[in-house]
Amino acid sequence: MDFSEYRQYDALGLANLVATRQTSPAELLEIAIARADAIDPSINAIVVRMDKLARERARETLAGPFSGVPFLSKNLQQQHAGVMSAQGCRGIFRSGIYPDRHAEITARWLKSGIVMFGQTNTPEFGLPPITEPLLFGPTNNPWDLQRSPGGSSGGSAAAIAAGIVPMAGGNDVGGSIRIPASACGLFGFKPGRGRTPWGPEQGEMMHGAAVNHVLTRSVRDSAAMLDASHGKELPASFHLHPPERPYLEEVGTSPGRLRIAFSSRSPLGTEISSEATLAVNNTAKLLESMGHYVEVREPRINWDQMYDDVMTMMYANAAHFVTKTQEMTGCGKDGFEPDTWLMARFGQAIRADEYVTSLSRWQDYQRITNEFLATYDVYMTPTVAYPPSLTGTNATPRREQIVVDFLQSIGLSRTLLKTSKLKQKVLDTLMHVPFTELANLTGTPAMSVPLHWTADSLPLGVHFMAGPSQEAVLFRLAAQLEEAQPWFNRVPSLKV
Repeated sequence: MDFSEYRQYDALGLANLVATRQTSPAELLEIAIARADAIDPSINAIVVRMDKLARERARETLAGPFSGVPFLSKNLQQQHAGVMSAQGCRGIFRSGIYPDRHAEITARWLKSGIVMFGQTNTPEFGLPPITEPLLFGPTNNPWDLQRSPGGSSGGSAAAIAAGIVPMAGGNDVGGSIRIPASACGLFGFKPGRGRTPWGPEQGEMMHGAAVNHVLTRSVRDSAAMLDASHGKELPASFHLHPPERPYLEEVGTSPGRLRIAFSSRSPLGTEISSEATLAVNNTAKLLESMGHYVEVREPRINWDQMYDDVMTMMYANAAHFVTKTQEMTGCGKDGFEPDTWLMARFGQAIRADEYVTSLSRWQDYQRITNEFLATYDVYMTPTVAYPPSLTGTNATPRREQIVVDFLQSIGLSRTLLKTSKLKQKVLDTLMHVPFTELANLTGTPAMSVPLHWTADSLPLGVHFMAGPSQEAVLFRLAAQLEEAQPWFNRVPSLKV
């Protein structure tokens, strides 16, 4: 088998070739390694290589639905025993501390038969929606090397789009699977709160807003990997009823006539690109032609308040990540990126009553969304407001960092939290990604489906949410869209 043949298959297709002895795990691994060696210097997707471990594993007798399939995990909360998990943080990287056991999600993926040979790039602690850590440098989008693959699972998305692997690990706290999927022309599925494990050290992350799963080229790979990875975990804070049948069986099952609400209006009231509007409007027409009921509607949520609560969560957790890392490694301020350090200082300035009040409003958003999704089966929007941005356009300018750092040093962190300047900076970031956070706060399943390419041949996903525990509805709809408007063979043409 050569690379051109390798790229014609999704993960289940490669596993079938192994099962029928048309290829071997070792052969597939060497193709993936060769592709990584050739293309990764251009995209910088992989930050940890595990070739020796992978070659040893490829010689083992593997079992599971993905036996022998090359795989990359994300270098964030998907620890592999004995492999550095820096999480994009210089302080952790310099410490020389290695995990002594697998994350539960990693253990379940390995049980599925995959051959893991590396970990992918991520921004520090997965906080921004881009993948440009100072530690490892930016990841480039295979569709345009001057542009970002999104974040925070941008390394995984770029590796898949470049043909290194058909599937890779991601996690999602505000769109970190779905945003890179949109930017790289992939299928990105966020399971509901508690559907996949976060242990063994923690029962949840960010009050269940964060979930683990994969990015894929095909719908069926995502469904099959969710079958392999979901299920009860003892320390988990949230427990969902198991699905009525395997998710893979939903792929190809008719979803029936769905009631689909859609909107292309930014919840923040900011402008969105004409391409994002076109993506949703064209998909609405496609859905109508498939027999679904489609109308313009959106949940009646106080969006400004919700995004204030999103940032409260992000600031507070940045403070937690920094404090925990300092306790673990003994590093100082220079162990963190300036933006992370600033976010942590803001988090430290939030009062306890403000944080609890903010969390309590999550229940309001969940109630309103659940009521809305009791009337409609699915809610559709763009995944992002704009096509992939140019690399390097999202960082805080050095001059602003110095001013804010000085004001914080004299005890004005809390004052800064309330300034219009900070609110505008937050708005400038969120205006690019205003659609994905609702699914995280409410714990509902959601997905980005690669249904649109711009006039400049850049991918732009369409986003779908369903009600609590309704992953099956999304997989049925995604498979129907995949058949109606195939995307699998639409890949970037990278010169090696």
